Amino acid sequence: MIGRHPLHTARKRQQRETSPALEIGRNRLLFTGAMLAAAFAVVALRLVDVTVLKGGDEPAIARSAAPTELRTGRADIVDRNGVLLATSLKTASLYADPAIVLDPKEAAAKLSRVLPQLGEAAIAAKLKSDRRFVWLQRHLTPRQQYAVNRLGVPGLNFQTEERRVYPGGPLAAHVLGHTDIDNRGLAGVERQFDEELRAREKPLRLTVDLRVQHILHEQLERAMRAFHAIGAAGVVMDVTNGEIVGMVSLPDFDPNLPTAIDADSRFNRATLGVYEMGSTFKIFTTAMALDAGVVSMSGGYDATDPIRVARFVIRDYHAKRRWLSVPEIFMYSSNIGTAKMALDVGPAEQRAFLSRIGMLRGSPIEIAEVGQPLVPNRWREINAMTISFGHGLAISPMQLVAGVGAMVNGGVLYPPTLIRNESGSARAGKRVISARTSDQIRRLMRLVVEHGTGNKADAQGYLVGGKTGTAEKVMGRRYKAKALMSSFIAAFPMNAPRYVVFAMLDEPSGNKETFGYATGGWVAAPVVRETIARIAPLLGVRPVDEQAPEIRRHVAVDVVTEKSGKRRLASF
Repeated sequence: MIGRHPLHTARKRQQRETSPALEIGRNRLLFTGAMLAAAFAVVALRLVDVTVLKGGDEPAIARSAAPTELRTGRADIVDRNGVLLATSLKTASLYADPAIVLDPKEAAAKLSRVLPQLGEAAIAAKLKSDRRFVWLQRHLTPRQQYAVNRLGVPGLNFQTEERRVYPGGPLAAHVLGHTDIDNRGLAGVERQFDEELRAREKPLRLTVDLRVQHILHEQLERAMRAFHAIGAAGVVMDVTNGEIVGMVSLPDFDPNLPTAIDADSRFNRATLGVYEMGSTFKIFTTAMALDAGVVSMSGGYDATDPIRVARFVIRDYHAKRRWLSVPEIFMYSSNIGTAKMALDVGPAEQRAFLSRIGMLRGSPIEIAEVGQPLVPNRWREINAMTISFGHGLAISPMQLVAGVGAMVNGGVLYPPTLIRNESGSARAGKRVISARTSDQIRRLMRLVVEHGTGNKADAQGYLVGGKTGTAEKVMGRRYKAKALMSSFIAAFPMNAPRYVVFAMLDEPSGNKETFGYATGGWVAAPVVRETIARIAPLLGVRPVDEQAPEIRRHVAVDVVTEKSGKRRLASF
């Protein structure tokens, strides 16, 4: 038998000796790999838990320390055309666990360089707190978050929240309102529909048209500067359903900066302010008298002498000192003729009529900022006379707009609304005057713009009709001399009214262009004219030939110029 080669025998011996070592190494590698895989799996699961499953909830320490649970998911708000007015964006908010912060003084110094608005001392005080959770800065920008992250300070962390953002800035401030730092509605639509906005998924669609809102805002702002007014207000309403297409109150505010809003900017002159509206009220008095049948378009009153009642004297601003027909009383804005008209109706009937058209209660518009009218305790004859031409009763511009809408749209009162009707069904209204009376009021309002005190509101081609209003402001129990509320209210087109437009300036001062006058016809009527000229094409209202026979048939009015006879003036 031949023996094995010595080299072969040595190799076999070496393999037997090294096999246990290889096996041990292989097992160690497998164990290490398994541990690393398990660790990565835990990290991955934790990331999924934090970023997907929990989706923005505060960490346990924040939840236990914060006074209330933060809620997210507020619905967007859009205008009638779907343009975004308000939305919520996710942001990072910085908080700290003071127990983990190693050196509060050093950490405060570093943070104050990144967030100087907080102040180093204030940061240090929070970081030295005994609490386990303190807010340092809510709603950081991405750049601020990155800068804080780079500091590498232990004990600092970020919480994902939502911040309400208004792309238009101040443009629709008093319509939208604003939210607080925790996204709770504090004013406007945001407050009125706070719970619904938190619950709904679809955007809340408003009646406002952002294009109209921009034009109205721009025109009022320009007039405020030109006449050095302390404030202004404007409203555009669809008279066929009460939808508010534009609503502006100046000064306004940026809802993106809620902590910077002062009291004057927060005040909504369009709905919360109540004012004596002056001669615009003559629209209601004339409609009331015509509808009650106490006077006709061919009737009239003697306006030769002022009316004296006790210590009160009622005069005409531009006295004609003669008998005036109803169209003349309206066109020349006669206080004397209007007061006598109201007396013929009677104080009780006047009060009932004004109540019926919504002048004696707050506007039903869907925001919290609604002023209550100031109504006399006793409604005597002197009250009836002064209220007939807009003194002694204070209402909001929104009430005036809704009431005038009913006077021109055929006689139906629609509650003003800011919420778009998505159902497709027509809104319900309430008849307050006859269609015949409404037709007469349309003709009278057109007469004022064509030949009366409202000629500066005449936007050519759009058949504007309207009425001026100028009243001294009431301060306490006295009228403030030369402090005027100057306004103009219009409707167009008067052959088939679609929209009411209102503009008001608070304490305007006349200038060289107005020969020093600051009345509604001089300072507010041009605002209405320019607004109508710009918004009409956007709203689908086409210009017409105002002198065409078929148009004149709808707006012409017979004017009695003498008590004994009637004469048609062709231009009327």
